[in-house]
Amino acid sequence: MKKTVMTLALCAAASVLAMATAQAADCKIGISMKTLDAPYFAAQEVSAKKHAEELGCEVISVDGQNDLNKQVADVEDMVAQGIGALIINPRDSKGLVPAVNAATAAGVKVFVIDSTIDAQANFVTLVQSSNSQNGLLVGQWLADATKGKELKIALISGDKGNEVGQERRLGVLAGLTEGQLRNEGRANFTVVGQGWGAWTNEGGLKAMEDLLTANPDVNVVLGENDSMVLGAQKALEQANKSGDVLFLAAADGQKEALQAIKDGKYGATGLNDPALVAATAVDLAKKALDGKLPGDISKITYTTPTAITKDNVDKYLKKDAVF
Repeated sequence: MKKTVMTLALCAAASVLAMATAQAADCKIGISMKTLDAPYFAAQEVSAKKHAEELGCEVISVDGQNDLNKQVADVEDMVAQGIGALIINPRDSKGLVPAVNAATAAGVKVFVIDSTIDAQANFVTLVQSSNSQNGLLVGQWLADATKGKELKIALISGDKGNEVGQERRLGVLAGLTEGQLRNEGRANFTVVGQGWGAWTNEGGLKAMEDLLTANPDVNVVLGENDSMVLGAQKALEQANKSGDVLFLAAADGQKEALQAIKDGKYGATGLNDPALVAATAVDLAKKALDGKLPGDISKITYTTPTAITKDNVDKYLKKDAVF
């Protein structure tokens, strides 16, 4: 009798293992990151991998190390390993097109995250936050927070020709213009200078030092991401001018910026949560593999735009977050 019970238990365990193995085989997801050498992208990879595993999927994750040729080879290798879906943050919008198209031709469901890819690429959808809509909300908040004040804005941009940066800054300036027109019937701000901070904290500090030399009466610092604004804030602190300046970013929601918002040292930032973007892509990939994804899905899937301010920062501030 004991042998029979033991045999039945072993059979049941084997059955569960077989079902789990079959489920993983049905859901095999590849994650191709252009780089993990930045907290934002590292947070995307951690979230995508964790959420895919929670859904019972087998995961292959690869770091492209900011090398186009390596990322192309990574994609080709994962396709050869039999992935059913690919989540990719492309290093180069044009350079990844052939690899993405080859993966799609092989039956892989391709989902692009965060970075744009050329329109000739054949993929299911691009998942990202809306740079322009986040910018509009941040700009409107700025208009409401500074009613009646003449604004002298130091603009810190990422790098020249970058479409994401352009969308972000134009979104904020459009929101500011609309907000001031609504509140005061006129637009009353000047962008006194544009610096280039290469998206980094150190770059933002250097750009702000240069801008401050020519424009000592700056009263607003607007950056295209939090990292550069945090660097700019350091430059103004060193010059004993930070108390006279309002800091805000078009996007990201970096935890250091959120803490500064909570502490009253930073005005606002747009929600560009890497974990949310990645998890959303994983959910869509799983639906595609299960045959439950609508055939008319849009080529761009936006997360909900939000301006993070002192009023709602507690909802988004996670001190143990990667980013």
